[in-house]
Amino acid sequence: MGYRRRSLDSSLDALMPSLPAIAIDGAKGVGKSATALRRASRAYLLDDPAQRELLASDPSLLNGDQGTVLLDEWQWLPEVWDVVRRRVDSGARPGRFLLTGSASESAAQGTHSGAGRIVSLRMRPMAVHERGVVEPTVSLAAMMDGEGDAKVTGMTDWTTSDYAEALSRSGFPGVMGAEARAGRVLLDSYLLRIIDRDLPEVGLKVRRPEVLRRWIAAYAAASSSTTAYAKIMDATTGGDGTQPAKTTTIAYREHLTQLWVLDPVPAWEPVRISLGRLQQAPKHQLVDPALALRALGMSAKTLMGPRGAHMAGPLFESLATLSVRASATAADAHVGHLRTRNGDREVDLIVEGPDGRIVGIEVKLARSVDDHDVRHLLWLREKLGDDVADLVVLTTGPEAYRRADGVAVVPLALLGD
Repeated sequence: MGYRRRSLDSSLDALMPSLPAIAIDGAKGVGKSATALRRASRAYLLDDPAQRELLASDPSLLNGDQGTVLLDEWQWLPEVWDVVRRRVDSGARPGRFLLTGSASESAAQGTHSGAGRIVSLRMRPMAVHERGVVEPTVSLAAMMDGEGDAKVTGMTDWTTSDYAEALSRSGFPGVMGAEARAGRVLLDSYLLRIIDRDLPEVGLKVRRPEVLRRWIAAYAAASSSTTAYAKIMDATTGGDGTQPAKTTTIAYREHLTQLWVLDPVPAWEPVRISLGRLQQAPKHQLVDPALALRALGMSAKTLMGPRGAHMAGPLFESLATLSVRASATAADAHVGHLRTRNGDREVDLIVEGPDGRIVGIEVKLARSVDDHDVRHLLWLREKLGDDVADLVVLTTGPEAYRRADGVAVVPLALLGD
């Protein structure tokens, strides 16, 4: 598969002419290297022992001012983070350094945070609009900039089964184009590699791999929910009644987050107006809904049948969240969720732009929308007024349109940057 432009490319286009060092963070296999290599005139692939030894022996190779230098998988040689930071302090020109990493800087002991010197951008697996299957007709950025009147048009022939298939095929570029059986094997291997190799690399020795597999499956079953971690731990109980210790599951969460494998949606709270007591718990998401599907031992066919029907809605929301987050990155926006403490009001996704205005999004696994489906969005507009740039319901329907109350109804396949 040839290179497909990513939403993150828009951010790099905007920032590289102004910033000397940008780090692209994300889980292994999301496409960081492919994106960065297209912009680099010199690349050090630090998961290669020979290139790692070369740069470790002579950091002065990063001196000079010719072109863009890529430090790929920098966490294999953590000291280069501080070298880049010092080069920035010394006046490195804009666009000088790109770094990619599959573990957060917190996993690399002894490194400075890089705050104010190295800007971090998050890359996730490919969103629906990045896969080149459907041409998006509705722009999230236009909704962020508008007054509730952004263009909302377009038709798609995608059905629920198409979304299930897209979900199961994954957004990892190396998996997405594989034949269905090969794709399942690749995803199963990805999960196994996390346990056997990736976690030990960031300092977690997994003594009982089967317990961690059960915990990941329990976390996947909680996708798109705010289920308490204690309940996820309870769901990890084995057939023999054994349960991991709380300290063990905390270690799982911390280290899987460092590897960008867990990708929870944080709770959102408005700054300028109070909405009452809001829940602070994150919504659980794995980095790719296809991983959640495989952790649960399901396929697209299972998801469409009675055995997997209970996960169809949550995993469709996971797919929608992946797409919204990609487009939000391009729009310099952040994504959260809103839920009141008593649970009587809930908005699946809140996209907040740099000016503080928001787009409220509900995700609905259905082809049509009625008044009941938009009630929380209308409540949000009533409470926040001009702080609401637009309101959207993402569906599996055929047509994008705007309701009489101003709420946009958009098939997920038609949403883009």
